[in-house]
Amino acid sequence: MTDVDEYAEDVLAPQISQILGVAQVSVFGQQKRAIRIETDPRQAASRNLSLADISAAVAAADSNAPIGSLNGKNRNLTLNSPSQLTKANDYRPLVVAWQNGKPVRLGDVAMIREGAQDENTASWFNDQRAIILAVFRQPDANTIDVVDQVRANLDTYRKQMPSAISLDVTNDRSVSIRNAVSDVEFTLMLAACLVILVIFAFLKSVRATLIPVLALPVSLIATCAIMAVLGYSIDNMSLLAITLATGFVVDDAIVMLENIVRHIEAGQKPFAAAIEGAREIGFTILSMTVSLVAVFIPVLFM
Repeated sequence: MTDVDEYAEDVLAPQISQILGVAQVSVFGQQKRAIRIETDPRQAASRNLSLADISAAVAAADSNAPIGSLNGKNRNLTLNSPSQLTKANDYRPLVVAWQNGKPVRLGDVAMIREGAQDENTASWFNDQRAIILAVFRQPDANTIDVVDQVRANLDTYRKQMPSAISLDVTNDRSVSIRNAVSDVEFTLMLAACLVILVIFAFLKSVRATLIPVLALPVSLIATCAIMAVLGYSIDNMSLLAITLATGFVVDDAIVMLENIVRHIEAGQKPFAAAIEGAREIGFTILSMTVSLVAVFIPVLFM
């Protein structure tokens, strides 16, 4: 797993971070490579060594500090000694103490092996150990656009990685957004169809039926235009608001139309009936709509 973690953090995560709209890529279940030294208390005690003695000897041998510098007229150079130990076998002959003229090596008092820095942290996918990469979008980025870009590059990432490593998608936040948009589209289409059937069934007039039918798309187009100007994007909250507002628009249009038709049936001309009908119930419809909007004001503070 340390090899998988190294590839995920050093190769895959930087490539994903370069995608437009990606803020950061976090790694969960990290298995960073480390040399684990497990001291045998009995062997250490028999040689009169404490854990502090062993720790100090290992730290001194694994130091990566500069050993000096060279100063010239044009440049300064820092000298480093390639003494850093990188493998478990490099630690076994390390001398931690001298007793009776003989060296006590680290392999005599401890078990050395290659492992992870934190072996108590792990992630699983489908009952198998895995390294999880969580991709976070930028605050002003569109979730669906970012997901589409990441998915478009998955085949490229798979071709580059070793055959022993597989790349799978564990969670996709865009799925719920796409489903919500589909539900809203279905709701709007269903509402339009029901409005057409109900109005035509009661009024039996194609002209009267077209009025509330046209009110729905006009209202939606105006709403989306204002959202675009103000820089708002479509999310679950805005979809909920659009769905609720659709009911308000259809209800108001039906009530207003029914009152106008009543005046037409009483003998008034269409224009005069429209003016009179709107004057009679215009304030009522406005107050009813405002009161319904006020009910959802607490949602703004969620």
